[in-house]
Amino acid sequence: MRFETARANRARDPQRHRVACAALGGSPRSPDTALLDPLTACHHAVSLPRKEYGHAGEASTSPPPPHDFESSPVARSIDRGWPSGSRRIDRWSTAMQHHAYNRLGSGGAGGGGGTPSPPASPRRSPRIHRRGGKTGGGRGATLAPPRTLAQRMAWMLLSLLLRRQAIFLFAPLLYVAAMIFYMGTLPLDSVPRIISRPAPGSVYRSPMLYERLRADMEADNSSDGLATVWKHSFKDDRWRPCINTSADGKICNAVAVARYLNATLIIPYFPYHSIWRDPSKFNDIYDKDHFISTLINEVRVVDKVPEFLMERFGNNMSNVFNFKIKAWSSIQYYKDAVLPKLAEEKLIRFSPFANRLSFNAPSAVQRLRCLANFEALRFSNPITTLAEKLVSRMKEHSVDNNGRYIAVHLRFEEDMVAFSCCIFDGGEEEKQDMIAARERGWRGKFTKPGRIIRPGAIRINGKCPLTPLEVGLMLRGMGFSNDTAIYLASGKIYKAEKTMAPLLEMFPLLQTKETLASAEELAPFKNYSSRMAAIDYNVCLHSEVFVSTQGGNFPQILIGHRRYLYGGHSKTIKPDKRKLALLFDNPNIGWKSVKRQLLNMRAHSDAKGIEMKRPNDSIYSYPCPDCMCLSNKTEILRSSSVR
Repeated sequence: MRFETARANRARDPQRHRVACAALGGSPRSPDTALLDPLTACHHAVSLPRKEYGHAGEASTSPPPPHDFESSPVARSIDRGWPSGSRRIDRWSTAMQHHAYNRLGSGGAGGGGGTPSPPASPRRSPRIHRRGGKTGGGRGATLAPPRTLAQRMAWMLLSLLLRRQAIFLFAPLLYVAAMIFYMGTLPLDSVPRIISRPAPGSVYRSPMLYERLRADMEADNSSDGLATVWKHSFKDDRWRPCINTSADGKICNAVAVARYLNATLIIPYFPYHSIWRDPSKFNDIYDKDHFISTLINEVRVVDKVPEFLMERFGNNMSNVFNFKIKAWSSIQYYKDAVLPKLAEEKLIRFSPFANRLSFNAPSAVQRLRCLANFEALRFSNPITTLAEKLVSRMKEHSVDNNGRYIAVHLRFEEDMVAFSCCIFDGGEEEKQDMIAARERGWRGKFTKPGRIIRPGAIRINGKCPLTPLEVGLMLRGMGFSNDTAIYLASGKIYKAEKTMAPLLEMFPLLQTKETLASAEELAPFKNYSSRMAAIDYNVCLHSEVFVSTQGGNFPQILIGHRRYLYGGHSKTIKPDKRKLALLFDNPNIGWKSVKRQLLNMRAHSDAKGIEMKRPNDSIYSYPCPDCMCLSNKTEILRSSSVR
């Protein structure tokens, strides 16, 4: 094909072929020779002048430097006449070689004679030649540095991959084969051992922490205890109870709703609870006569439904229309939806009624709530009498601290431990006990398909109830010494003999209603959990410090009541249980670090001082400012001197 193309080009333009040969100083040869090499198809009849090289007077037969053929008229003429591509450059190199050989001969057209021709010069790469021609101004080519072995190998590998793309199909097979070969060299009976620390909170570490810190704790004599608790609680302005309901007209919510609807309130009925199993009625826990007399100017309260109304419903309370109220409904909803139904039926009931009235209500409704909660509701005389005795006995046990004691509300009963789904140190026995307790109290609630229980995450999120041991560690770290008198308000502690032992070691003066009262004194209340809780409530209400370890109605109402009695300051420690979980889960922490962090936690409770009610806060926990009024220090001192 190349020969035919060259023949066609020469035949098409013979004049251009003659011009090229004339430029070389020869004449055209035969067509067959031109087909083999167009540049050698000319007879080189011209011999360039000989030039001497080397030292003076010495002739050199060494070949001259390469002729700059690319910039010569011959190259330009050939460039104009030759087609294109690298073949043209190769032909230029061939022409230069023939020209050099002819120049070394003694004369003649062919340069033939007895002298043999010198060896051919090495051919230069066209790419390098062009680069040298551009950068060197036409005076020679610059050779690239030789490649190293690594570069050549990399270039060969890359070229192989790019040119042979099928190799990529075999690469995964080669990888799998190599892995199989490697795995075949391992013994089959060996199993890799993975060592990892359990997830935070998944292990109950408090007993281990106590054993490690016990010596340092007992040697620590820097406890300040009750001496400096809330030393800055007295302000220039204090709050005092101030309930005025003369503006307009659960139990307290019912009082407020009845007053707002101008309806008669029937003494509330307490339903039987499967967990508490307490059949107590309203007058067993509260002073019914005091309740009615306190609200006489606001709401008409009766003990039972009149007979003529009950006859209308067949003397059966279940036939009375039960109005289902949505949680946290506004007071306006009762006026718009409940009042028309009450006018139609003459008698309606609300069941259940817990949390069925929003805490954002008009001021008159809020003050009526305060009146019902803090003034009208008073415990029955048997409960109040025994509670006062226990308070007096607690002060006797804390004579070294001027009669001041700490009250701790501990929720570590079996039902609380079961409901939390947390894991402690009871092992398989504890696990089976908790499964049985959950089935008794909440049948099927914790065994629904798809429900996942993560005890470690529950603990880290601060949802596990504090154990007696953790309460003791917390109080010692907060600066309360082992001679501090503590009243423990709780139900039946789970595994009390085992779990209470560390707390009693840290606080030997710890008391409960069972240790303060005789068996005869507790007998009337023994099987009634609500009445026993009422006794605990009264003793905690008059303590110097109240410690809440778990949420619920008991601590929330008690904190608000303490604020109502103590000038707006609750004097309550509410620990950050998330921080406590991380603190007690650290196996390397020291006693000094534990105490520093717990003192900061106590200082945070102290710094809060008087807290005002925010939107959606419970008025029973934050009575300021709806239930209280400001009074300055002068008025307080004056009232104290008059007494």
